[in-house]
Amino acid sequence: MSSLSIITLLILTLCLYSNEVSSSSEISVSTPFAIGSRLILRSIDDKAEKPDYAVELNATNFDSVLKETPAAYAVVEFFAHWCPACRNYKPQYEKIAKIFNGADAVHPGIILMTRVDCALKKKSEIRSIDDGRTADRLLNWINKQLISSYRLDDEKFENDQLQKNASDIGQIARAIYDIEEATSTAFDIILGHKMIKSETQASLVKFFQLLVVHHPSRRCRKGTSEILVDFDDFSSNKKETDSAGEKGELRNYQICGKDVPRGYWMFCRGSKNETRGFSCGLWVLMHSLSVRVDDGESQMAFTTICDFIHSFFICEECRQHFYSMCSSVSSPFKKSREFVLWLWDTHNKVNKRLMMEEASLGTGDPEYPKIIWPPRQLCPSCYLSGSGKNDGNSRIEWDHDEVYKFLIDYYGKTLVTLYKDKELLVEKRANGVLAEDLAVSASAHAVVVPVGAALAIAVASCAFGALACYWRQHQKSRKYKYLHFLKNI
Repeated sequence: MSSLSIITLLILTLCLYSNEVSSSSEISVSTPFAIGSRLILRSIDDKAEKPDYAVELNATNFDSVLKETPAAYAVVEFFAHWCPACRNYKPQYEKIAKIFNGADAVHPGIILMTRVDCALKKKSEIRSIDDGRTADRLLNWINKQLISSYRLDDEKFENDQLQKNASDIGQIARAIYDIEEATSTAFDIILGHKMIKSETQASLVKFFQLLVVHHPSRRCRKGTSEILVDFDDFSSNKKETDSAGEKGELRNYQICGKDVPRGYWMFCRGSKNETRGFSCGLWVLMHSLSVRVDDGESQMAFTTICDFIHSFFICEECRQHFYSMCSSVSSPFKKSREFVLWLWDTHNKVNKRLMMEEASLGTGDPEYPKIIWPPRQLCPSCYLSGSGKNDGNSRIEWDHDEVYKFLIDYYGKTLVTLYKDKELLVEKRANGVLAEDLAVSASAHAVVVPVGAALAIAVASCAFGALACYWRQHQKSRKYKYLHFLKNI
């Protein structure tokens, strides 16, 4: 049974226990769960009064908050609103919540601090905290559990707790939410700089079509498709020099859902606020797209990404460097493998150039220096025997077959591991609830149906099923054809 399922089973017991016995506040922490959106982190900033940093959980939002949180852990305080001791403890708990929750948190995306009013019925699974009566004691308990060293006086952007183990291939799973962040940030930049012109519109539409089909995030696929459906309406009546979206129509759309961007990074977070972040997220997005296209789409995906960067990346020098590498490709890609390896090689060329520039200027991230990628720790089989170090100075002999297999797995299956696990869990739980409801409904509302009526119902059901199957297949066909819809614009 997964951690989230167990979470759902035990809160009810604790809440009922709290209702029946003492008025003291009880705190618990959930086992680790996957990463999601910024809803619970951004919502606290919308209050006019002094905000509560801890997130209030109830029967309505409990499952959705645990499903969507970007944090790897959750701490839950169980209290009763009528309890004086609970009210007196609140300031202590809020001191810790301020460190981990909210857009201005010192250590965002690591722990979600929540509270549950046990005067109300709800459900989840928890692990008891033995001593958390003061802010110091609670933070000490957290540090022991996570083997961390957070302090009450930590300052923002001193990211000393970042995971730096390059041999941990599973870290890329956290990047799925950085891809959402990068997609949404890029969209905001495009709108903010009014970059949608008559000469760039086709490039943007083609890139959106690529995202609709191959973006690893379901939320981004859905949001992009909604924009594409109405995109012509935004620009059809505008003059050639106008910016589509100048009047704000496109700003009403959230390309990856209403809770993105979150305002911080997970896998792509640097040790300094100005390093990594968006550029890292954009590279991961491009790699994730490259490993998802079919052979017949490889050349179009290549030109689509090149045109998008050339039209919309705001760093002029970076844009020109990237486009020059695109222009150096002399023959069209016929296989997706060619495109995957070209993008990988291009990324390494960029890293090699930046390694020298950052070394001379001292502008690199000291905890995440640029390297030729992947390092041996991640893919030892990618290196042929006798190859040099991946420090940018030595010549490396690559086994391109092994590199390709690594890229497909790393940016494909491994990247979406947490995302898929969470979706399957939610779907499984939903199906379980539905099956239970249907069983109860069937037993409670069973009726006798004449044989003729039953046969008619069966025929109608089969006809409806066939129609639904045809519609789904038609929609799937349209989805992939849509990528080529504006190919010749």
